[in-house]
Amino acid sequence: MHRIKILSGHLRPPGSSEHRRDLWRSECGCAGSSSPDDVVVVHGRRTAVGKAKRGAFKDTTPDELLSAVMTAVLTDVGLSPDKLGDVCVGNVLQPGAGALMARVAHFLSVESMSLRSIGEPGDLSSRLTDNDKARDCIIPMGITSENVAEKFGISREQQDAFALSSQQKAARAQDTGAFQREIVPVSTRFVDADGSERQVTVDRDDGVRAGTTLAGLGKLRPAFKPDGSTTAGNSSQVSDGAAAVLIGRRSAVEVLGLPVLGVLRASAVVGVPPDLMGIGPAVAIPAALEQAGLTVADIDVFEINEAFASQALYCVEKLGIPLEKVNPNGGAIALGHPLGCTGARQVVTLLNELRRRGRRAYGVVSMCIGTGMGAAAVFEYPGP
Repeated sequence: MHRIKILSGHLRPPGSSEHRRDLWRSECGCAGSSSPDDVVVVHGRRTAVGKAKRGAFKDTTPDELLSAVMTAVLTDVGLSPDKLGDVCVGNVLQPGAGALMARVAHFLSVESMSLRSIGEPGDLSSRLTDNDKARDCIIPMGITSENVAEKFGISREQQDAFALSSQQKAARAQDTGAFQREIVPVSTRFVDADGSERQVTVDRDDGVRAGTTLAGLGKLRPAFKPDGSTTAGNSSQVSDGAAAVLIGRRSAVEVLGLPVLGVLRASAVVGVPPDLMGIGPAVAIPAALEQAGLTVADIDVFEINEAFASQALYCVEKLGIPLEKVNPNGGAIALGHPLGCTGARQVVTLLNELRRRGRRAYGVVSMCIGTGMGAAAVFEYPGP
């Protein structure tokens, strides 16, 4: 049947929605269904998130963080590492800014293996400034936040109120132990200001500010433009952290006797104007929901990355998402935004939140992506 669906797809007009829908459903299944080919989430863990440069993980290398969560995930479910088929690691601050290079090339249509190598990626093309979209890829993300706020009328007051809500929700989740199940305690070294070294065990996000107030947020100066509205208080924190999610085909997972924490029902990646990069979720979420055959009203929890309050607010308002469904345990403004880790961290937080609710439910993970993209995925928690 799978082969027939694929072959019949070739007979439909390329790009037709019916074609895409059939191909997706044959691969991942529609919401509520159960197929041996379903992509399922077995388990996921994350480290606490530390403030960059001065937080708990300032002296901990990324490989140590990643090793901690990967080991914990496998240990928790009793899976031997030799059963893994592939390991994919998200990373942003890589040599040569590979993500930037790829996005700029979309607009310049440039490729050269002679001028690029693993050890020496080289500089960007001098033609960068000849193309508006390519040039916009290097606009600082703080300025893209200001662009979104100005273009769509997101006020400073709205941004600060959103930031306060994020801090309050994260503080409540932290105090009630909501993160305890997802955080892997990490024992690591910490170098004090006087140069002395000590061992610490990190099991608590250190960016959450329980005492945040609107008055305090209102006193912060704009961080990117003298007359802007984006501040350190209504932006995501620069952070260190790691997360790991174990996924597999349902058929293989069942053979191994592993649990199913969630089912991936759809995913989408989109492109948006680079100078408004934060609006990515507003485009990616509808695309993913359409693939899953769901609507905003069907979703119980939306984990939308809070790169900046301006862009998160725009996406929420544009899609008509009730605020009580958005980041119920706080987002990156309070928890922090370890770049390549954030997507996995959101998946871990989302599925644990749906599990706490104790019934079958749907959730969405989405984020904007620097240089003008957006990504979204729809997950189903099958119930206890």
